[in-house]
Amino acid sequence: MGKTIGILSLKGGVGKTSAVLSLGSAVAEAGKKVLIVDGNFSAPNLGVHLNVISPEVTLHHVIGAGKDIRNAIQKMDDFNFDFLPASIFYRGRFNPLRLREKLRKLKRKYDIILIDSSPALNDETLAVMLASDNLFVVTTPDYPTLSTTLKSIKDARSRGIAIDGLILNKVYNKPFELSISEIEDTAEVPVMAVIPHDVNVIKSASNFVPAFVQNPRSRGSEEFRKLAGTVIGEKYRPAGLRRFLKFRINPKYQDVNRELYYKRVFG
Repeated sequence: MGKTIGILSLKGGVGKTSAVLSLGSAVAEAGKKVLIVDGNFSAPNLGVHLNVISPEVTLHHVIGAGKDIRNAIQKMDDFNFDFLPASIFYRGRFNPLRLREKLRKLKRKYDIILIDSSPALNDETLAVMLASDNLFVVTTPDYPTLSTTLKSIKDARSRGIAIDGLILNKVYNKPFELSISEIEDTAEVPVMAVIPHDVNVIKSASNFVPAFVQNPRSRGSEEFRKLAGTVIGEKYRPAGLRRFLKFRINPKYQDVNRELYYKRVFG
């Protein structure tokens, strides 16, 4: 039985969608069967990132019009994952809270189902929360974004839903940014990955390619490999003796958090 992972953020511009694509690509690289789902029903843009603009059948048609979900799945052979798009324009009646019901049928087919959520506190975000076995929140190291991150965590907890970790994105490593310890102490959620700011992420979107695929050797891609290993229960080992020893001898905050998560979930 596969695992469903929801990726949340209540603030636009933090790189949530690009993070979903890179994490999905990293899990696929590890040999797992991956489905990436656009759960941002009001303003879907995963398809724009992948140059899937106007598919004939989408998740909207599956939930709103009873279409077969298998007919909505796009094979992204260049990236080794499958993609379930949403409609940019859909005029029919639609209940996002049926997402869990529809995805349940696919958990026997895929090892990991990743869901990109709406950047708003609404029924769409709730639908992703309820459909997910694990939840991660994408945030950036600044006060405005942290405030919305706290709101998403509070809302999830009020519904009895736990947030498994934070993905700290677009990090410049500047003194004016919040530190990992400050973010963790405030949010009471561990930081599971730290992704450096990289202009090539924007470039990859213009090329309709996940940043992980376009720049597989970047520091951000390395972090997504480590996070992918954690969520699938396969410990990541950096290539090369020097990098491996650095990884083991001088672990970073997020390395320790991933190790603790691995032991807690996979024993």
